[in-house]
This record gives sequence, C-alpha cells and structure tokens, in this order.
Amino acid sequence: MRRTEPKSVGALFDELFNSPHIAAKIAEGCLPETWREVVGDAIANQTSQIRLVRGVLYVHVQSSVVRSELMMRRLALCQAINNRSRVPIIKSVIVK
Repeated sequence: MRRTEPKSVGALFDELFNSPHIAAKIAEGCLPETWREVVGDAIANQTSQIRLVRGVLYVHVQSSVVRSELMMRRLALCQAINNRSRVPIIKSVIVK
C-alpha cells in the first residue's frame, strides 16, 4: 500500500520510538537512571548491580538494611519504575 500524504521525519521518528518493542528497549537502556530517580541517591549508591532478564529486575545491594527495605517495597518499586518508563517492562523485583 502506498502512502499518498507525506510525513515529516519527526513524525516518523515519533511513530518508531512509540512502538511497544522499541519503547521497551529504550526504557531498558534508561533503567539505571530510572532506578536512581525512584529509590534516591542514598539507596542507589548502595546498589552494585542492576539487570533486567525477561521482565524480572535483579538488584544486588551491599547493605542488609537496604536489602530488607527494598524487599518490603518490591511491588511499589515495580509500579514506580513502570510508571516512569511509561512502558510496563518490569513484572517483579528480586533483591540479592
């Protein structure tokens, strides 16, 4: 099917970046910054590794006190990160 109306390059990029697959990959790439925004600098500085595997966010924390707090806030963290990302990329959070 051929388009009869021209589109601007900006509109084409908006379509591309708003597609679900591309938007999820962009949100995944921004995950370290999103994590810092959601938990704050104090907890983000205690975090040694963040990785996302099949919708599960694995977070390695050095402090046992911070680990306990994050374990209690897992659902809220998942919702906050998905809201900031505007794409539901996280299904659950595992804190180690």
